[in-house]
Amino acid sequence: MSWGAARRLVESGKVSVDGRRELDPTVAVREGASIAVTMAAPKPRAESPVAGDDLVYLDGHVVVVKKPAGVSTVPYDEHEKGALSELVHALLKRRGGPVAELGIVHRIDKETSGLVLFARTLAAKRALKQQFRFHSVERRYVALAHGSVRAATHRSRLVKDRGDGRRGSTENPELGRDSVTHVKPLEALAGATLVECRLETGRTHQIRIHLAEAGHPLVGERVYGRSYRGERIEAPRLMLHAFELGFEHPTTGKPMHFEQPMPEDMERVVQGLRRGSR
Repeated sequence: MSWGAARRLVESGKVSVDGRRELDPTVAVREGASIAVTMAAPKPRAESPVAGDDLVYLDGHVVVVKKPAGVSTVPYDEHEKGALSELVHALLKRRGGPVAELGIVHRIDKETSGLVLFARTLAAKRALKQQFRFHSVERRYVALAHGSVRAATHRSRLVKDRGDGRRGSTENPELGRDSVTHVKPLEALAGATLVECRLETGRTHQIRIHLAEAGHPLVGERVYGRSYRGERIEAPRLMLHAFELGFEHPTTGKPMHFEQPMPEDMERVVQGLRRGSR
């Protein structure tokens, strides 16, 4: 049997070592181990990227969850599977009993990591949507942006198509929607700045567009800021993380506040740029 065929056999879940299924074809097997091949064995189920400890807060009205990068908040269309809303719903269902569909009150980009809030009842959804509508929800992000970024408030009207098929700002007061992003530099790095972005409004790609239009596209940006002429910093994904979320509980009125530290993949990029700035 060729190495490729053996690898596929192991990865398909048909090989067990000493009675335990082994999915890693490169693992070292001790001498004398019992190896069995069961061709009828079912394929292993893919592990969900969202686990129980990713539920930051949960009650009968709301759930706050850590979204990993690479997972859509909601399905893009009817063909997309594995969006955060579906994963959290399935996780709650496994915890016991029927669970109503989660209410969507806001979104963050697929490549962005961080805190996301869902409503668990229709009443909670309505109350939370009102808070987002009146901009009373506290949302702060940490991001890596190219260049030396200064403190600023970016205001513009964002449109779905600025003329080249991409979202962007327009000077036409009759088009688009008002958007406001407050940017504060946190740390100067080699070729980039670690910044904090506070959203006053929550338009699609708002932070990405505002910083790109200011000449500081985010590190890992692949859509906006193509006109940037500086040296591009490589990153495994968009360096944007929703680290703070604050809102009023929809039934009790109690102030709720959550923070989530920068994930490891982003921290590694930051550390590398810190070393490069010395």
